[in-house]
Amino acid sequence: MSIERFELPYSDAAVEDLRDRLAQTRWPDEIPGTGWEYGADLAYIRELCRTWREEFDWKARIEELSALHHYRYATPELGVHFLHERGKGPAPAPLLVTHGWPGSFLEMLRILPRLTDPARFGGDPADSFDVVVPSLPGFGFSDRPARRGMNVFAIADLWAGLMGELGYERFAVQGGDFGAGVNTALGLRHADRLMGVHLNYIPGSYRPWLAPGEQPSAVERAFLADAAAWYEDHGAYAHVQRMEPQTLAYGLNDSPAGLAAWLVEKFRDWADCGGDVESRFTRDELLANVTLYWMTGTIHSSCRLYFEGRKAPLQFQEHERVEVPCGIAQFPKELPFPPRPWIERGYHVVRWSEMPRGGHFAAAEEPELLAADVAAFFRTLRQ
Repeated sequence: MSIERFELPYSDAAVEDLRDRLAQTRWPDEIPGTGWEYGADLAYIRELCRTWREEFDWKARIEELSALHHYRYATPELGVHFLHERGKGPAPAPLLVTHGWPGSFLEMLRILPRLTDPARFGGDPADSFDVVVPSLPGFGFSDRPARRGMNVFAIADLWAGLMGELGYERFAVQGGDFGAGVNTALGLRHADRLMGVHLNYIPGSYRPWLAPGEQPSAVERAFLADAAAWYEDHGAYAHVQRMEPQTLAYGLNDSPAGLAAWLVEKFRDWADCGGDVESRFTRDELLANVTLYWMTGTIHSSCRLYFEGRKAPLQFQEHERVEVPCGIAQFPKELPFPPRPWIERGYHVVRWSEMPRGGHFAAAEEPELLAADVAAFFRTLRQ
């Protein structure tokens, strides 16, 4: 195992190829006036891709990102890209923050300075963190797994190794989406290494242990019914990614317009944006995330994590529970979200925060709210 500095790659030829492909997009038709009803709106995606081809500057974005501290954790199996930003305070606590899909490490750029340097934003420097933000295997600049089984449990083992290699024997963790799944697996497999677990999402496959004959409560049954209805209405993406990611990959890996539509639609649907995705994210931020997927050729390997999750769901066995102290931040647009009693069956919840606004991309949408909650939760656990 080794850790070395990582220089972000850039290629003029790759940028020119992207622009050529965008120029040659064969656009589909649409029924006039339907907007987003049938999926990604044609007019919006065309304009987004025009901006991507004519105005977006990937080289400038790479130069901006290069101001951060990028590293590569090399293991015999694969290499993992990660950010490591040191805290500015008397005793920064190590904090591992894991992103999800369809995001990337770029999701954390708004919250990162609030975690490392809270005094800059009017906070207490004693709440500062040394923040580690890895790119999930198969995402961004991390290597694409070449074998089956790279699920949240395997990633949790990787993260434990990474933090140990950095010299952090005990550390805090935070995450949503797949990050919540990885952190849950860390809580189950590496509890002795964790100060605490902070989540703004509960993994979709999570099922706590129920004794034989035990039934969920009425509130829990209502949630399970609501979740099933949500997946029926909004879960087409997850179903195909769980079942046939290879088939999906041929189109998305070949067409930048197709990739943009697939990813940006989810930012619009899952953010607390009222249908206006650019009220929450700049067009440059949206395109940077899509370009990262495009340049690294990682849409298939990222979607495969859904397939691996289906094979290894977070269905707790008898007496299995995350006993590490857990903080839960519930953002109103993060749906479906389980009720507290369902979560407490499997997690040792010591802090529960209901946020006034925000959605799936909490670190990017509401960095101030999320950073404050993370700081408050870990304040008493630093001892």
